[in-house]
Amino acid sequence: MITLYSLKPDFQNRLRPAARWLHDHGVSANQVTVTALLLSLATGGVLCGGFTPTIWLLVPPVLLLRMALNALDGMLARDFQQPTPLGAILNELGDVLADTGLYLPLALVPGAPVALVVVFVLLALLSEFSGVVAVLIGAGRRYDGPLGKSDRALLIGGIAVLLGLGLPPGFWLTVTLWVASTLLVMTCFNRLRAALWEISSCP
Repeated sequence: MITLYSLKPDFQNRLRPAARWLHDHGVSANQVTVTALLLSLATGGVLCGGFTPTIWLLVPPVLLLRMALNALDGMLARDFQQPTPLGAILNELGDVLADTGLYLPLALVPGAPVALVVVFVLLALLSEFSGVVAVLIGAGRRYDGPLGKSDRALLIGGIAVLLGLGLPPGFWLTVTLWVASTLLVMTCFNRLRAALWEISSCP
């Protein structure tokens, strides 16, 4: 199933000069990974500091910068022989912690459906676990959609823009989170099914 993840190669090609610059200046993949995590957690902390609609306009550029940093850490690791076990741990844990830090503050917005926000965040974490657990059964890391990490970032970025422009949370946000949660359930199913198919088709 096509998701924004399919655009990642072109996105990485545009960032390749920046990866080369970082490498030449001694910046490691792990440092970039930690920077992306700290940026997300710091932004989440700001969002938790009190609801002001315009503060949510910080979220889209932060999400875009985080996506760029995530692409850069992968390129640094692959292109310059920096992959390490610690890097793999930081990459997976950093993603889920960053998602949690950026998405949970939505529950603090007055009028937001708190339970649905929590369900959405938990399903987002479960979808990433479903991608990682594929490795445990001998398959590759799964990134199947329909609501992968990049797609979730686009969704939350859109919600943040609407909140930042002053649209109060209401029926539109409830419906959006219901649909997103359903798509996350499908994402978990697709990743696990694809992993099982992959190992069953191996000779």
